[in-house]
Amino acid sequence: MMIDSRLLHAFVAVADTLHFGRAADRLALGQSVLSRQIRDLEQTLGTRLLQRGRRSAVSLTDAGQALLAESRSALAQLERAAVVARRAGRGEVGRLAIGYVASAALTGVLPKTLSRFRVARPEVEVELAAVETPRQLAALAEGTLDIGFLRPRSTYPEGVDALIVHREGLLLGVSANHRLAHGRVLPALLAGERLIVPQFEEADGFEGHWAALAQLGAFSPGPVLRVRDFITAITLAAAGYGVALVPHSVTALALTGIAYRPLEAYVATADLAVAWRRNNPSAAVRAFVESLRTTQPV
Repeated sequence: MMIDSRLLHAFVAVADTLHFGRAADRLALGQSVLSRQIRDLEQTLGTRLLQRGRRSAVSLTDAGQALLAESRSALAQLERAAVVARRAGRGEVGRLAIGYVASAALTGVLPKTLSRFRVARPEVEVELAAVETPRQLAALAEGTLDIGFLRPRSTYPEGVDALIVHREGLLLGVSANHRLAHGRVLPALLAGERLIVPQFEEADGFEGHWAALAQLGAFSPGPVLRVRDFITAITLAAAGYGVALVPHSVTALALTGIAYRPLEAYVATADLAVAWRRNNPSAAVRAFVESLRTTQPV
């Protein structure tokens, strides 16, 4: 049995004032309308809630006393629900599932962005997960991920938008006793080297830089060792299994046995993008994206 909340408001007003006239004034209703609402409530419940007469004051029956406490609780809960719904509609509460590649954390972009968003939307819960770029894009398209900090692509899945939020230079990671660990590193000197490529299973990415360097240095690209992440890439490079092309932020890992060298005559950058589903109905997602558009320099 559903009870109209207006009838509960009417009952509580009469119970508070024990006077139909004052209760009608509080509710900005005609007294006859208020009386009809109380009768409707009593008919719905099948019991009398108020004792009222011409000469005697209004009083609550036992059923009315029992209903009053429950009515206050129910109306308070309805108000809380309305407040939560309005706040969710403004993006002030909710939950965000965010995926990220390691560089998003190492560059400081991810923690800085989350810090600003937490100040602006302290009651939005955030779930973080380290996820490779291809898996992030699939999860965004499927709707299981709200926001992705990832390596940008030339094309994105249908319905997914992206914004470049950071650019950084590239370095060559080599073993500390490698022939390229000291001095200038020109593209031609990379001939014969095996490149350790992080983030495999990607159509775009760092393997494209290797092809560009080979063209610039006039050599044929050597063998490629594909791995899942930058930590694996520089670990293998430090051990002498090849050379790794990495974004500058990877130097924050301070791994023993690795040397990082700038590349001469190659000015390409490693970019970081934030992606989201265009038709995501979450106001929290829209607020997060808007905060990036207005505060995040490239």
